[in-house]
Amino acid sequence: MFHGLRICILTLLLAVLSGCFVITGNFNPFGQAPEPLEERVVAGEGADKVLLLDISRTITTEEQEQAFGLRRQASTVARVEEALQRAARDDKVKAVVLRIDSPGGTVTASDIIYHRLMSFKAQHGIPVIAQMMDMGTSGAYYVALAADEIIASPTTVTGSIGVIMYGVNLEGLLTKIGVSNQTIKAGVHKDIGSPLRRMTPEEAQILQSVLDQMRSRFVDLVRERRPSFDGDPALIDGRVLTAQQALAGKLVDNIGYLDDAIARARARAHIEKARVILYRRPGEFAENIYSQPSLSGGMQLNLVNLDLGGLLPGSPRFLYMWLPGAE
Repeated sequence: MFHGLRICILTLLLAVLSGCFVITGNFNPFGQAPEPLEERVVAGEGADKVLLLDISRTITTEEQEQAFGLRRQASTVARVEEALQRAARDDKVKAVVLRIDSPGGTVTASDIIYHRLMSFKAQHGIPVIAQMMDMGTSGAYYVALAADEIIASPTTVTGSIGVIMYGVNLEGLLTKIGVSNQTIKAGVHKDIGSPLRRMTPEEAQILQSVLDQMRSRFVDLVRERRPSFDGDPALIDGRVLTAQQALAGKLVDNIGYLDDAIARARARAHIEKARVILYRRPGEFAENIYSQPSLSGGMQLNLVNLDLGGLLPGSPRFLYMWLPGAE
């Protein structure tokens, strides 16, 4: 009986270490890449256009497999880039509204999207308004900083300005089930952050210095893009905030709804009327301004009930992300 229990524990351990909480696999020999985005008009009228651009789910540079590998979904970064390139070719697009509903994501993916939005604004002179829906925390707030105005919904959760790197120490468990660490390394800190042994104080300090520098970049960006922010340390210590707290701390400009964000986009673009458009792939539903992008017609089975956006497999990652359920 103990032997069977040991096998079960080892199997679970291997699944954790390999990131196999998400069951995927390409069983479709005819699987294909996502089809190009198409324009859908969801509101308004007139010759000019306001683009609704989604920043949703986990912000990552990695593609995600859907429906057990039968379809692939472009990463957040890739989809934003595709949408911006299409908008750049359309001189009728006069403004962009970022519809944000995300807990954040990787540091690099958040920074890339911020950079691309800033470049897009500079090249085309198009105003960008950010509308935060349920959640606009950490990396999602980082992305929102590229906007000329940030509007939070009355019930938005935002803030979480900080960096985190998740990790576990399995040394005690491995000892109990008779598994030993036989990692070979060249370089005293080469296996820093390994789940197979306890981290030394020196290693913890090394990783802390990396996280501190990444947080400093985030905080400096807040101060640059939100000049009215008074620097209250309680607002940038990683805690989440209500819309009302964020407004009081000058981290957002207003509290309102998506209609308000579209109206502000028109006002900043100096246009009275405009069609509100979404870019969608064939088969994706888009009938009004609240229509969300689908999962490319598929589903993802995640045994921990978390949308980790491909964050489990592979090496540790530095995250601008609020994800307390993964602790």
